[in-house]
Amino acid sequence: MSAEATRASAPTLHDVARVAGVSLATASRVLNGSDRKVAESFREKVEQAAGELGYIPNVSAQAIARGTSQVIALLVADIADPFFGLIASGVARGADEDGLIVTVAITERESQREARVLHALRGQRPRGVILAASRAGSGDPAIVEELRAFGALGSRTVTFGDGGDRSIRIDNRGGAEQLGAAMAQLGYRRAIAIGAAEGVRTSDDRLAGFTAGFAAGGGEVSRVYRGTFERESGADSMAEALNDGVDEGTLVFALSDVVAIGAMTAIRDAGRTVGADIAVCGFDDVPVSRDVTPQLSTVHVPLSDVGYQAFRATVDAEWEQPAIELEVRVRASTPGVSA
Repeated sequence: MSAEATRASAPTLHDVARVAGVSLATASRVLNGSDRKVAESFREKVEQAAGELGYIPNVSAQAIARGTSQVIALLVADIADPFFGLIASGVARGADEDGLIVTVAITERESQREARVLHALRGQRPRGVILAASRAGSGDPAIVEELRAFGALGSRTVTFGDGGDRSIRIDNRGGAEQLGAAMAQLGYRRAIAIGAAEGVRTSDDRLAGFTAGFAAGGGEVSRVYRGTFERESGADSMAEALNDGVDEGTLVFALSDVVAIGAMTAIRDAGRTVGADIAVCGFDDVPVSRDVTPQLSTVHVPLSDVGYQAFRATVDAEWEQPAIELEVRVRASTPGVSA
């Protein structure tokens, strides 16, 4: 039976077995990832038949044969945020090294949505799951139960913060404290901060760290505006702050570069100048922070390497997180206060 003789519908494993002249079990072992050995001559026949027919192995069948699939599931809050894009690039780099596939799902930092996504992903039996988004609901019972269920399937879970089998930890508080101290050394004494909603761990840690570091150098964070991690939220919060009144020489700390860039836009829209008039600093050091004018002062986080380590934590039997070095990068958006 030739490939031309097969029906026009999608070829099945039965079709491959007939064309190859082998049993259905043998064809399945070759194409669905079974650990049982198959004679090389049979393997060649099955692979040739699959190629002629255009047969695509059933991922679910492969997952059943192996116990888990060749998929790594990555959950992020917002794929448009360069923070998560860089994390994803590191995960993809590791997956490419190990011949695995990355599937990305969006949670929008909503616990209910995250639980639904996790439940749906269970059907794929991913080899591992990486939860990269900071959220307020990390202790949500539904999420805890879903993570436990992945363990029962043999899938390892890795979270940014608590909750998974393994955890990736970025010293957000320590990095922000270094930034606050550096800004105080530049002569700033008045600051306002833009964060996310209270209870979101990343935001809370960065705000607390910056406030502590700035205060230790003689500065004071007088106001905190809260929104989301989005650029538009940074612009809206900064517009609100400007309406409340912002003196020349004030420093604005935003919980992320994306939020800081939104704040910079609002400052310019109000006819003010970023830098000598109102200084701005952020956190993460995403590439666009070096493309805006003036360039943004921030805390450098090696996000692609962090993503790579998250992948290694997912697949390696033995793993210990290496130190994640954070570095304050002072640029033109915080030129300092003249004596």
